Amino acid sequence: MNSILQHDLNNFQNILDKTQQTGIDFLSNLEDIPTSNKYSIDPQKELNELGLGSLGALEEFNQRLAPLMVSSPGPRYWGFVTGGSTPASIVGDWLAAVYDQNPQAFSSQGGVSALIEAETINLLLELLELPDHFSGGFVTGATMSNFTNLGVARQWFGAQFGKDFAKHGISEKMNILTATPHSSSVKSLSMLGVGSQNYTLVKTVEGNREAIDITDLENNIASLNGKPFILISSAGTVNTADFDDFEAISELRKKYKFWWHIDAAFGGFAAVSEKYKHLVAGWEGADSITIDCHKWLNVPYESAFYLIKKEHINLQIETFQNSNAPYLGNPLENFNYLNVLPENSRRLRALPAWFSLKAYGKEGYRSIIENSTSLALHFANALIEQEYFELLAPIRLNNVCFTLKGNENQDKVSQFLTKLNDSGKVFMTPTIYQNRKGIRASFVNWRTTEEDVRIVIQEMIEVFQEI
Repeated sequence: MNSILQHDLNNFQNILDKTQQTGIDFLSNLEDIPTSNKYSIDPQKELNELGLGSLGALEEFNQRLAPLMVSSPGPRYWGFVTGGSTPASIVGDWLAAVYDQNPQAFSSQGGVSALIEAETINLLLELLELPDHFSGGFVTGATMSNFTNLGVARQWFGAQFGKDFAKHGISEKMNILTATPHSSSVKSLSMLGVGSQNYTLVKTVEGNREAIDITDLENNIASLNGKPFILISSAGTVNTADFDDFEAISELRKKYKFWWHIDAAFGGFAAVSEKYKHLVAGWEGADSITIDCHKWLNVPYESAFYLIKKEHINLQIETFQNSNAPYLGNPLENFNYLNVLPENSRRLRALPAWFSLKAYGKEGYRSIIENSTSLALHFANALIEQEYFELLAPIRLNNVCFTLKGNENQDKVSQFLTKLNDSGKVFMTPTIYQNRKGIRASFVNWRTTEEDVRIVIQEMIEVFQEI
C-alpha cells in the first residue's frame, strides 16, 4: 500500500475528527457567513507529485477553497428554491459516503441497499399522501426526475403508434401541451430528442395566474383530432408557486388519451399541510410526478425522486433497460434500479431523506412547510408596508415575486439586486414576470425566522436609498 494511504488509514479517526470540526465550524456560523462573495482562486493548480495526505489536503482546503463557500444552507439564502440540510439529513449524507453502496437490486449477493431506497420512497408516498400505485427511485435532481418521467412518456407516445422509440428512435411528431413549464422540463425535451421548442403553449388562467386555462387546454386537445399527447403540468410554478387544476385535468382524462406529467419539484410538499393540501387535490391521477428533496425536504444536494405509475413498468424498462447485459437477469423478475432509471452506478441518495423523515416525521415537515409559507406572507406584507417595493403576484405558497415600485425604477432592478446580493446578507434571484423585471425570494429553509426577514428588509431599504 502507498505509504501516505497507509498513514491515512492508521490515522483515520483523527482525520474524521478534524473534518467534523471543519463542518461544525461552518454550520455553527451560517448566519455570519456571506450569502455571496467575490473571493476567487486560480483553478490552474498543479497536482502534487507525492500527495499531501488527508490532513494536508484539508489544510489547503481550509486556506484556499473554504472561502469560496457561501451560506447557501443558511436562513437568508432565498435564491432559486434552495433548501438547507437538516441535522439528520447530514448524518444520512455522511453515512452514505462511509458505506459507499451502489443501490441496485432488491435481491442480490452483491448487496441489497436498494431496499433502503424502496423503503424511503414508501415513506415519502405516506408523507405526501399518495397511493402506492406509484413506484419511485432517487436521481440527482428535478432535471433528471423530469428527464426520467418524460423519457417514459416518450416511450408511451410511441407505443400508441405501435412503435418502440427507445430502440428505433422518434418517428412520429410528438404532441406536448403545457402552460408554464420549468426550464428543466424544456431541457429534458432537448436531451430526449423531442426538441426544446417542440411543445404547444396553452393559455394561462386570467387574473395574474400561471396555471393552465382548462378551456384553452381542451380546445388544444380538440385540435389534435384524437391524436395522443403528453401534458406537462405544474404543482408550484417557480415564479409565483401557482398550481394547475388537477381535479379538472382528471376529468379530461375521462374523455381523452394522454400521458399526464406533474412537475411538483417543490410544490408537491403542499400535500404535507392541511392548510395547503387542496392545491394538489387530484394529483394522484397523474402518470408521473417529479419531486425534489433538496428543496423543501431540506436534505443535501443531489436528491430528487421520480414517481411513475406501476402500470407503466414495461414502458419504463423498455426505456432504460441494460439490454446488452444478460447477466443482470429478467428485469421483471429481478428488480434492479439500473433498468428503470438513467444511471447504472449511483450512491445511496435515499439515506439522507430516510434519516430526516425518520427523525422529524410528518409533524416536523408540516412545521417546516407551514413556517416557510408563513414567512413568505410575512415578507410580502413587510414589502407592501415600504414605499419602495411592490408585489408582482399574490402569495400562494412560499415564493414571493416582487419588484421596485414604479415603472421609472424598472431600469434599476438589476442594479438593486446586484448590490443587495453583494452585501452578503441575503441572496435572491432575478426574474421576468409579465414583461416586468422582478426579484424572487423563495422560502424553503428550515432555519429561516422572522428575524431574518427583518434583517433583509432593513438591508433592502438601505440598498434602495443608496441607488
